Amino acid sequence: MPLYLIAVNPTDSVTDGFLPAAGALGLEVTVLTNQPAEHRAAYAGHPAPPDHVIGCDVHDFREIIGQLSRLPPPDAIFSNSDHLQTQTALTAEYFGLPGKNWPAAVRTKNKAQMRRHLAAHDGDLPVVWSAELPAEADPAVLVRDELPYPCVVKPREGVASEDVVLVADAVELVLRCREIQTRRPGAALVVEEFVAGQLHTLETLGDGKNLWVLGGFRTAVSAPPYFIEENMVFDPQPPAAQVDSVLAQLAALGVGFGACHTEYVLDAGGQARLVEVNYRVVGDQCDLLLADLFGYPLFERVLRVHLGEPLPGEWQPRPDARARIDYVCADASGTLVSAPEAGNWLRDNGIRVTYRPVRELGARRDKTNTNRDYLGMLRITGADQAAVDAAAAEFLATRRWEIQA
Repeated sequence: MPLYLIAVNPTDSVTDGFLPAAGALGLEVTVLTNQPAEHRAAYAGHPAPPDHVIGCDVHDFREIIGQLSRLPPPDAIFSNSDHLQTQTALTAEYFGLPGKNWPAAVRTKNKAQMRRHLAAHDGDLPVVWSAELPAEADPAVLVRDELPYPCVVKPREGVASEDVVLVADAVELVLRCREIQTRRPGAALVVEEFVAGQLHTLETLGDGKNLWVLGGFRTAVSAPPYFIEENMVFDPQPPAAQVDSVLAQLAALGVGFGACHTEYVLDAGGQARLVEVNYRVVGDQCDLLLADLFGYPLFERVLRVHLGEPLPGEWQPRPDARARIDYVCADASGTLVSAPEAGNWLRDNGIRVTYRPVRELGARRDKTNTNRDYLGMLRITGADQAAVDAAAAEFLATRRWEIQA
């Protein structure tokens, strides 16, 4: 059964999650990507490499359709990339295969469109004030309006907290927008209300009819003005009112097929107000964490949905499932000269500890104030949150990461 996996750069989710899952399902995997050399290098020595890697302009759905039309007919078309959900949805629709609703993919990727769609929806949905700055437009046009300072500036279709910044006033707003425009020529920006409160996520998987709520995370982020995720603590059963509010907003957006990772903040009134909707499985190794925690073939189940299989019944949460992931982040530009090696440890109390480096020793990087500054990721699972937290604290306190300027 041919599976066509549409990708940009190699990711842990694909390399360590979806490729092994596809191998377990006996699928013939072809990766279509605009970075074929990088993918071939990433899969050298891989236990379940793709059968083929083909170069393609994957940002253009017409090119994907043309390429697939010259290959064996697909049984499934899938992408876990933030950048390619609309293209993949259109391609799946063209070939008559299960896939996401392409207008929903557009709404979730385009943050300005998401805000407009929810604001115009009939019903009592929480609204976040926002304004769009078109590509190349002068940011000074924004200060003519009454903006709710402080507010957040971000790329309209950005990822990984890149160029997401809190601004305090009109002067800083114009300055930050111009800085981002210099780094990202041609990118539209969004300015939106800053909602203070705890950042949460909701992880869902749907087959178009049935929707599983797999749980969520409570996310700690760095101090303003940036929003770097520092750790995420799993919550197997978020409060029903939060879940219902988020699901109502996802339904309004048309989200309900495949995996979805939704970020939201509980405001002072207890309303769940969306930050962004990532129409793919949760990343930065949280998906690997969940698969380990559940002891469930999560990646296989996502692929089965794209093969047209319905979800089997209702999701059964594990109330005793406890986990967290901590991100070790560079605090300065420079060369990484000392860091722990990768490892897996099982403790007597059933706590599983997994550490994976992100940056290789000897690599020099400039500090970006984004998730790109990660040095390593620490995943811990167990049945007791206090024990999980203690294991994380012990690991981080007894290891050393050193950067030389």
